[in-house]
Amino acid sequence: MVHRRRRASTPRRLGRLALIVATCAFLCLFLLVPLASVFVEAWRQGAHAFLESIDDPDALAAIRLTLFVALVSVPLNVVFGVAAAWAMTRFTFRGKALLGALIDLPLSVSPVVSGLLFVLMFGAQGWFGPWLAAHGINIIFAVPGLVLATIFITLPFVARELIPLMQAQGTEEEEAARVLGASGWQTFFRVTLPNIRWALLYGVLLSNARAMGEFGAVSVVSGHIRGLTTTMPLEVEMRYNEYNYVGAFAIASLLALLALVTLAVKAALEWRFHADTDVVAAARRRGT
Repeated sequence: MVHRRRRASTPRRLGRLALIVATCAFLCLFLLVPLASVFVEAWRQGAHAFLESIDDPDALAAIRLTLFVALVSVPLNVVFGVAAAWAMTRFTFRGKALLGALIDLPLSVSPVVSGLLFVLMFGAQGWFGPWLAAHGINIIFAVPGLVLATIFITLPFVARELIPLMQAQGTEEEEAARVLGASGWQTFFRVTLPNIRWALLYGVLLSNARAMGEFGAVSVVSGHIRGLTTTMPLEVEMRYNEYNYVGAFAIASLLALLALVTLAVKAALEWRFHADTDVVAAARRRGT
C-alpha cells in the first residue's frame, strides 16, 4: 500500500517540478532577459556615455516633467480612490454597479483611445477647444493635457486596492467608534485609515509606477514638443527613432530601475500587510 502511494505521488512531484521549471523558464525568457538587456545596452559604451545621456538638458526636462505629472496625478487619485471606495463599500444607492464599471473603464479602454478622447474634448477643433483658445488656455500639447491623461489612466488603481479590503473588513469598528462619540473625521483617521493603510500605500505605489511609465495616452496629447511636453517614455521613443540607442536605453534603464524598486516596495508592503493580518487574527483568537 505504501509502495503504491509512493508510485502515485511520483508523477505528481514530476508534474509540479515541470510546471515550476516551465514557469521560471518563461519568466527568464520574456522578463529577465529583456530587462537585463536594457541595462546592458545602456552601459555598453561605459559610464561616461551613460551619464552624458542622462545629463542632457532634454533628458533632465523629461525626468522633471515625469516627476511633476506623477506628483500631481497620484495625490488626486488617492483622494478619488478613497472617496470611491468609501462610497462603494459604505453606502447603498442606485447606480452603484454603474459607478463600479466607470472606475474600471480606464483598464478596459486603450490608452491611445483615452488620449484621443481628450483631444476630442480639448483640442483646437474639440468641444471646448474654441473657448479655451479664446481665453488663452492650452490643454492639448501642454502640461495640463499630460496631467489629465495620466489621471484618467491611473484612476482605478487606488480604488481597486481599497474596495475589496474595505468590504472584507466590514463596518463594525467604525460603528463602534461612532457609538462612543467619535465624529466622522475622527472615525476615518483613527479607525478606517489605520486599517487600510497598507492597501492604500500599495495602490499609491501602483498608481505612481503607471503614471511614470504611461506612454499611449500621453503620446497622443503631448505633441512631442521636446523639452516641454516629452516625458521619459516619450524621450525613449524619440531617441530610439533618432538612432541614439545609448541615450534611449539610458532613459529606459531609469524606468526599469523604477519598476524594480516598485517590485521591491510592493513585496515589502505585502509582507507587512500579511504580518499585521496574522497578528490581528492571533489576537482575535486569544480574545475568543
